[in-house]
Amino acid sequence: MNLTNYIAAAPEMTLLGLICVVLIADLFVEDDNRVITFWLAVASVAITIWVLMTTAPDGRTVVFDGSYVSDPLSQVLKVAAAGFVAITFLYARDYLRANDLHKGEFYLLGLFGLLGMMIMISANSLLTMYMGLETLALSQYALVAIDRNNVQSAESAMKYFVLGAIASGALLYGISWIYGATGSIQFDAIAEAVQNDPSVNGLPLWVGLAFAIVGIAFKFGAVPFHMWVPDVYQGARSPVTLYIGSAPKLAALALTLRILVDGLGGLHDVWNDMIMVVAVLSLLLGNFIAIAQTNIKRMLAYSTIAHVGFILLSVFTGTSEGYAAALFYTLTYVVAAAGAFGMIILLSRGGYEAENISDFKGLNARSPWFAMIMMFLMFSMAGVPPFIGFFGKLYAINVVVDAGYTELAVIMVLASVVGAFYYLRVVWYMYFEDATDKAVLQAGNDTRFVLSVNGLAVLALGILPGGLWALCQQVML
Repeated sequence: MNLTNYIAAAPEMTLLGLICVVLIADLFVEDDNRVITFWLAVASVAITIWVLMTTAPDGRTVVFDGSYVSDPLSQVLKVAAAGFVAITFLYARDYLRANDLHKGEFYLLGLFGLLGMMIMISANSLLTMYMGLETLALSQYALVAIDRNNVQSAESAMKYFVLGAIASGALLYGISWIYGATGSIQFDAIAEAVQNDPSVNGLPLWVGLAFAIVGIAFKFGAVPFHMWVPDVYQGARSPVTLYIGSAPKLAALALTLRILVDGLGGLHDVWNDMIMVVAVLSLLLGNFIAIAQTNIKRMLAYSTIAHVGFILLSVFTGTSEGYAAALFYTLTYVVAAAGAFGMIILLSRGGYEAENISDFKGLNARSPWFAMIMMFLMFSMAGVPPFIGFFGKLYAINVVVDAGYTELAVIMVLASVVGAFYYLRVVWYMYFEDATDKAVLQAGNDTRFVLSVNGLAVLALGILPGGLWALCQQVML
């Protein structure tokens, strides 16, 4: 019994206890009063964030016999993940009520997924990472299938489950090879073995590394392991798509940094080429296929694949500045993605899904304010200054140029130009096409307020990007 261990892991233990409270309380809540479960879930996230802030260590703390790490990177990612899960709950509430899906399972699965993300973010061993990954993945499979009467959702959930099981098996197989080569599953010990024992750096370790990258690429949705992304984004209910497309990207970044940097950083010359190929394919395929999409959720799915290319190319450089750029890009992308999916939810109503790009026609005539918010979000994703997405792309391109890969930087710029087309097409529909749907937007004032703040945040952070960039640099030192 070591108090230091429990203080470091207090956020996860607190969240797990609160999940049990919400689970039991939901048993006694009538369907008409399900908003009680919503507020309990939001309160659980708020308490977890408070515990995170109050127990944050000054430096890097490794506990539980080297299986768990608490450091500045984990604190930033956990607070961000918890915040975006709470935003997801808020955006989803009115939609779930309008579609007779307002059940406690959505919030409980979301909280269990958050627990899995937090475990992944603080994992200091391969098995701890795998436990967190499976906790998150199982929650997501169930969330995708939460509308049991929807054939498309059930099909998407099955496809996600089967492909996810294959990717998890590949990752676990890679873990076994890495353990066999280095004699450890802890990242610190693996890094030490790679650094000090030349006999470790051989084919067995490379095989394990390759399978680990398969798991990483699948979790990120990178090419060629992207097959699930468009189908799941389109088939899942919009609040579930919002959940999958936002906070878990932070956990995927943690998965990448913990395994490739903390554990196998000494093999950068081996894994950088693999990451480069995956990243470039993601950039090209994601952007070009997104052009042909008429379903906005599917379009955003392919654009996500393209954004992952920027993140992975930043990691590919193998520098602290590159890792900071990857963190900065992920945070700024998640802000914009949460707002974009929130707008899809805002335009939807009971029995009607606003999931086609044409559903945004004439939005400026229906609601000039939210048309402007959506324009801000699209401009940010497209990388238009002065929005924060521009600086995310700029920093990513800069670190690639500084690392001496000018050709890759040119590809990144050209891919951004292609990506701007389909984002600006949404803006064109909102401002220059006549509305086909003139229904009043249905959402509570609190949802409207948070969505407005979400949209304005991409502008405010873009005007003053220095603080967030400095934070990312600080935690990656």
